[in-house]
Amino acid sequence: MVRLTCLLRRKAGTTPAEFHDHWENVHAPLVARLESGSHVVRYEQHPRPLESYTGDDDPGFDGVTLQWFSSMDEYNAHTAEPDFAVMWQDIESFLDVDSLHFIVTEEPERLIFDRSNPS
Repeated sequence: MVRLTCLLRRKAGTTPAEFHDHWENVHAPLVARLESGSHVVRYEQHPRPLESYTGDDDPGFDGVTLQWFSSMDEYNAHTAEPDFAVMWQDIESFLDVDSLHFIVTEEPERLIFDRSNPS
């Protein structure tokens, strides 16, 4: 498995509430229904809590998204689909694409600890 991890910042002029609403109610369903999204095995949204903002112009990141793919070939197929352009148009409508930070990684080779699963 490979995982795309993206740190997200909303587009200028978009309030935190508008960003979170669009991400959950417009973007996520779009990913789910597009052919490019069919290559995504698991899609996670980790939103920043609205109460953590200091105002609508807070410059911090707004959330993290994780998208899991069964292989690099599937990740590449995802971005190569013709309808990926539709997804990217939506991304440009609510994200500051110049400040996207992302990385594609493989599953961890070393798990240092996991306290959530006592054995």
